[in-house]
Parts: sequence; structure tokens; C-alpha cells
Amino acid sequence: MPTMNVLHISTSDLAGGAARAAYRLHTGLCRSGVSSRMLVAKALSGDPTVATIEGGRGLLGNLQGKLRARQIRADFSAYTRTRAAGHEPFSDDRSRFGAALARAASSADVVTLHWVAGLLDYQAFFSALPSSIPVAWRLSDMNPFTGGCHYDEGCGRWATGCGACPQLGSARADDLSRQVWRRKQAALAQLGAGRLRVVALNGWMAEQVRQSPLLGRFAVTVIPNGVDPDVFAPRDRRAARDVLGIPQDARVVLFVAMATTNRRKGFRLLIEALGGLGEVPGLVLVSIGRSRAMPELGLPHLALGELQQERLLSLVYSAADVYVIPSLQDNQPNTVLEAMACAVPVVGFAAGGVGEMVRPGVTGELVPVGDVAALRAAIATLLADDQRRHALGEQARATVLAEYRQDVQVQRYRELYAELVTAGAGARAAAVSVVR
Repeated sequence: MPTMNVLHISTSDLAGGAARAAYRLHTGLCRSGVSSRMLVAKALSGDPTVATIEGGRGLLGNLQGKLRARQIRADFSAYTRTRAAGHEPFSDDRSRFGAALARAASSADVVTLHWVAGLLDYQAFFSALPSSIPVAWRLSDMNPFTGGCHYDEGCGRWATGCGACPQLGSARADDLSRQVWRRKQAALAQLGAGRLRVVALNGWMAEQVRQSPLLGRFAVTVIPNGVDPDVFAPRDRRAARDVLGIPQDARVVLFVAMATTNRRKGFRLLIEALGGLGEVPGLVLVSIGRSRAMPELGLPHLALGELQQERLLSLVYSAADVYVIPSLQDNQPNTVLEAMACAVPVVGFAAGGVGEMVRPGVTGELVPVGDVAALRAAIATLLADDQRRHALGEQARATVLAEYRQDVQVQRYRELYAELVTAGAGARAAAVSVVR
């Protein structure tokens, strides 16, 4: 592959699963010899290849950024009373950074957009980015083609222009979601079909993109996330449980989410399912993620809070008997691949892209979305069968090694970047010859 400069744009490098996935790709590309940089609003890694974006130029630019941020807050404030708790963030298409991202990207050969809520200003970025720079957009969720939500919870209004947004608690056709959707439409309309390549993590997301009036005209490439199987690997279970203070004979169910209060992640449904498993001896729930007031569980619960260190995470996975992903809608959660890489079978709802990783009878078990009784039965069945649980765990790790290794992901991105840069160079050469 010819030498090229790749710039990754992400709201953060480590804050949340989408950010960690972006950072893993960036560092994997660096290790493979690619000149890769990352530009973020919030840097946490301390990595010198990760830079923090500055705002507008000079006093006037900073003032414009502050005024833009104030307008965004004012537009959203009308919905603070009608918006129910427990939803995903709702993100505007505008940001205080304006065209600063495009200026920072001007020396790149190719740009990769990741989770960019609150960072990317659609109109300013796509109008100011030099036409010679192709863009790959790795979709961490649905937000790039909705009117602001990150997961639509099944409403489907993004396919017809949004409006009357359930997540805003709005009945108005021309509400903020419709305004955001229309501005995104205008910004993306500036791009020729060859300027932007959408990268979906799985077939489910690719199909959503093809149905989108905003992104459906752009080509879609499916490249799943990857994990390092040397970092996420089975650790000694007895040692892991000793470190965490978990009884060796416990039956351990693990749940991981950035926040247990996010209703899409289904923590309360998991609690409901576990509530009917009083006959399981030594049942223990271990959870990772931010939590406020936890509900009364009726069983031992080890809440570990937020954990960032990946080898420590692999130790926690290795202490578990079963990993449960009760998401009501999801893309490709890192946690599923991490658990599988640690040889832990996964039980979950057949939501979004989860079903492409969790394969019934192979890497775990799937049940219909929202079916708590079926979730309870699947967990109980696996906890009662040590031999089957071990076999599924071994097959889960084998699946990661065959399909989801980080080096495989990196190689596919290298090939994609080479394709995009070569196509862009050809288009520019053709344009020059026509002018002459």
C-alpha cells in the first residue's frame, strides 16, 4: 500500500465503547506501519498521536463558536420537559467547532469519521473539506442518518425525514428532529457519491444505511470491529475470582454497559430475568459501568463501576460463567467480542447486529427481543450445564480468532483506504485532463 496519512475524527479516544473501538483501530493501523493520527474533542489516553481539536481562529472564531453552542442549547431546551429519562443522547448536526475540523484535516490523504456527536458540524465540515480528500464514515450507531437520536428504538421516522420525535416527546411535524434531518440532507447533498464511503459494522447496519434517504446513495462496506485476542484472552478463573472476591463455586452472570440507567441496554430486564432464578445455587451478578441508585436485586451483586484498563477487563470476563447482553437495540457491542475472546458464552436478545456475533448453539444463545422469560430460561440452562458452557466458550473464542481479530480489521481498512485514495487520484486526474 502506498504511504498515506490517515486522520481519525472522534469525539473522544476512550470515553465509551465507540471511542475505544476508534482508538483500537487507530493504534492497530499505527502498529501496521500506517501514518495514522486521531483528532478528538476529549483526549484521555495520553497518546501523542491523539490531538485535541481547537476551536475557531482568533477572538472572532471563538466568539462564533460560543454563539453557535448557545443556539444549539437553546434549540434543545424546548424539549427538556417532554423528553423522558433513560434515552440515548440526542445530538445536533451543528457544533461549536464549525469548520475547524476541515482545516485540521486538510493535510490528510483520507479521513475516517467515527462517533462524532457534539464535534462534527455537518454543513461546515463537508463544505470546507478539500474535495481531494475522501471520507470513510464508520457508523458506531444510527445517528449519522437520523434527526438526532442514536438508536431509533424502532420508530423508523428517519426513513421519511423525522419529525414528531418520540425521543423528544414531540408531536410537532417540524420539530428539532426534522430540522436536524433536513440540515444533514443539505450538507450531504454537496458530496459526490464517490467522496464518501460508509463503513457498517455488520449486515444489519448496512441494510439500515441502504434504506436511508441521507446515506443510501453512498457505497457501503461492511468491516466488523476487531479485538486483540492476546489482550482479551481467557485468564485463570480461580485467580480472577480470588482477585475480585467472588466465591469459587458461584454461578457468575456478567453485565457491561457504559451506564446501567440507559434503558436501551436492558439492565432492568436482566434484573427481572435473574429475579426468577432463585433455585440457581450461588448466583452472583457482576456489573461494569456507571450506576446511580441500583434497584433491589435480591441476589449478591458486585458493581465494579467504570473500568478502562483492558487487561483488567479480561480478568473480569474470565471470572464469569455467562455474559448477558439484554440490549433492546444495538449495533456491534465491543463487550460481546471481548467476552467471546475470553471464552465466555453470550446470552442476549436478537437485537440489531448482536445476532451476527451470538450464534445459537455455537457462541451462545439468542432469544426474542424483550422476552424476559426466554432470557431467564437461556441463562438458567447454560448455568446448569458446565460442559456445554465450556464448549460454547471455546467456540466463541475460535470465532473471534477466525473473524474478529484486530489485525484482520486493520488489513481491511488498509485495503479500503488504498481504494479510496486511488479512486480519488483517478478522479482528479480525469478532471485535470478535461480542463486541459
